[in-house]
Amino acid sequence: MPHAETNRRTGQQETTMSLDNASRPSRSGRDELVPSRYAVKVGEIDVLVISDGVLPIPTPVLATNADPAVRTAWLDDMFLPTDVLHWPLNVVLVRSGGQAILVDAGLGVEFPDFPRAGQTVSRLEAAGVDLASVTDVVLTHMHMDHIGGLLADGVKDRLRPDLRIHVAAAEVKFWEAPDFSHASMPSTVPPVLRRTAKRFMAEYQSQLRQFDEDYEVAPGVVVTRTGGHTPGHSVVRLASGGDRLTFAGDAVFQVGFDHPDWHNGFEHDPEEAARVRVRLLRELAATREPLVATHLPFPSVCHVAADGDVFRWVPVVWDS
Repeated sequence: MPHAETNRRTGQQETTMSLDNASRPSRSGRDELVPSRYAVKVGEIDVLVISDGVLPIPTPVLATNADPAVRTAWLDDMFLPTDVLHWPLNVVLVRSGGQAILVDAGLGVEFPDFPRAGQTVSRLEAAGVDLASVTDVVLTHMHMDHIGGLLADGVKDRLRPDLRIHVAAAEVKFWEAPDFSHASMPSTVPPVLRRTAKRFMAEYQSQLRQFDEDYEVAPGVVVTRTGGHTPGHSVVRLASGGDRLTFAGDAVFQVGFDHPDWHNGFEHDPEEAARVRVRLLRELAATREPLVATHLPFPSVCHVAADGDVFRWVPVVWDS
């Protein structure tokens, strides 16, 4: 395993590749035009942030309760398109205590409307990570862009037969009869969400390990239910040797730093999701620990600064 060095700017230990065999080159790795993985050390825990690609979404979904003119002004101020946004999609691979834990699985490759997403499996391979080495999967929730990668052709056959998939019991219960009445998604999305979740449950139900509020998956790797975005939405907290990092799933979006009270159209309980977001951002600002989230621009690793109820997104400086 390559030597880890301390980043003088962030105070974190980082490596260019710290997972077993992750530095081994592959054809897909050489052909990539942009970086798609970023390694971080959290004490003795190795973390690899992987870009699953980007999803095109209509920008009104970012803030369904905001004045359209204010939303457009925010997008313009951030140099973002005001009609369709290419939304980043990240997953993480964590190695702790002899376990290799994939947190979320990306979109998969069976959604032709999203040709630039669904790259998790190929990018794990580009990093030299064998799917058979993954011992556990943690699902922050069961939206299709978090479980679809496990449904791609041939993936299940390449995973360990004793793979453990950790998910909140409230999430599993919700998808038995999902209620989208408080969400504001494009009309084509709910049927796909239902269909994907139903297929996932049919294929992986025997491997689910359900928890109520929190569960330690591996040494220093704790998954905690927050609710809000979905009833069983969860975050993953890492802690080792005094270092910490939080993977927030869909609890935090880029716009949520400036406008944490804006509702995302995919949130099943928007009011609760906003409360979860504010609590989490306040906590991270106080602890100064790094944050990674599904839909923050890759590699997503950042800090949270706060002045009262106003938050600021502070990306870490990349270290080579």
